[in-house]
This record gives sequence, C-alpha cells and structure tokens, in this order.
Amino acid sequence: TSGAQLNKQVWINQIKNNFYPDRSFLTKAVDLTAFVENQTIHFPSSGIDPEVLINNTTYPIRIVGREDDDNILPLDKFETENTLVRNAETIEYSYDQLESVIYQHRNTLQSRTAEKAAHAFAPNEDSEKTPVLKTTGESYNGRKRLTFMDVLSLKERFDAALIPIEKRYLILHPSHVTDLMAEDLKLFKDLTEVKDGEPTKFAGFGIFQFPYMPRYNISTLEKVAFGENTSKNFA
Repeated sequence: TSGAQLNKQVWINQIKNNFYPDRSFLTKAVDLTAFVENQTIHFPSSGIDPEVLINNTTYPIRIVGREDDDNILPLDKFETENTLVRNAETIEYSYDQLESVIYQHRNTLQSRTAEKAAHAFAPNEDSEKTPVLKTTGESYNGRKRLTFMDVLSLKERFDAALIPIEKRYLILHPSHVTDLMAEDLKLFKDLTEVKDGEPTKFAGFGIFQFPYMPRYNISTLEKVAFGENTSKNFA
C-alpha cells in the first residue's frame, strides 16, 4: 500500500541521514554510485602513462594505443534484524521518537560497514605500492609500540610509491593512538584537532581513529581474512 511505502521510505532516509560521522575515515571515501550495476561496481583501470618527450626531433610523434580493463567489485549487503515498532505511523512524524527507534540500527550498521571498509582499504600484503611496516617501539603487552618515527618511515615508503600527498590518511587502532600519546602527548593533541572537517596532518597524513582494524600475520605481513582476526599482534 502507499502507506507502507511511505513508512519504508521514511525509515530508510533516516538511517542514511548523516550515516558517516564527521570524524569518520569514511568521509574520505570516494562515491562510486555512478559505476554500480547489478550490485557490482564496474570501474576502468587507466592505461600506462604516456612517455614525456624532451627536445624531441622525430616527427610525427609515435602513437601508443591505450586499453582500459574493466575492474569488477561485488558489493556487500548489510542488514539488521527486524525490530517490532508499534504506532509506526505516529512515530515517523516525530523526529525525536524516530531517532530513538532507529538509533541502535544506525549505530550497528555504521560500526559493521566501517569495520568491513577498514579491512578492505588495508593492503593485502607488503609491496612497493602497498607498504606494510612493523612497529618498532618498546615492547608492551606482547607487541611493539607505534612511534612517530614509524609514521615517518611510512611516509618515505609512500613517497617512493609516488602516492599523492594530499590524499594520505592514517586510520589508527586506539592502542596505537595510546602509543603516540605516550611518546609525545602535546604533539599528538595538536595532530588530532579537526578543523573544517579535516584532521591536522603529520608527515602528510591526516589522522583518524577506529577500534576494529584488520590484523596481519606478524611474520609474513599478510592481511588476515575478514572475520578471522584472531591474532593478538599488530603489524
């Protein structure tokens, strides 16, 4: 019925409203909705960058063909269990009541989707283009603390990989945040300030914090599969 459709639309819109909190790393995600088809994202990979000729004397300039591959990325489907709501038609017109009803659903979806995103964003393994470094600080609770020098080492790896400096962000586990605070509390307080929606940067990295981070095999630096985060060691 039209009433049922109205209710459904109201609930969905309210769930989606401000779905990504201002301090969430997901505010930096790129919207690829335009490339979605049949619950799959199709996006082309760029061909090889053209060579730059300096003081060229050979004409006509050689023509190089470009072929773009179609990359396919299946989308995950996230759902929450149903919650029985009485007097739904009355509640949907009261913002406070509506917020109270859907609060837990939105928070649960936010947490779970962000957890999956953090895992997906993280490199699968250490490589020239996807740096994964071990922390080098003092031993603490069976792991090595993160240091500011570790962040600088990561910066050098990013520099070598020619990763654009304006698009560099670090998502830190709370334990790593504690590590940096223990090393220099004042410096870290300065780094974590957010101005105009943008975190203050250190070594070119904007800093975010998130508690559900992917795990890595400490020996191979390979990422543990999502849902199998059993290791207690941070890499």
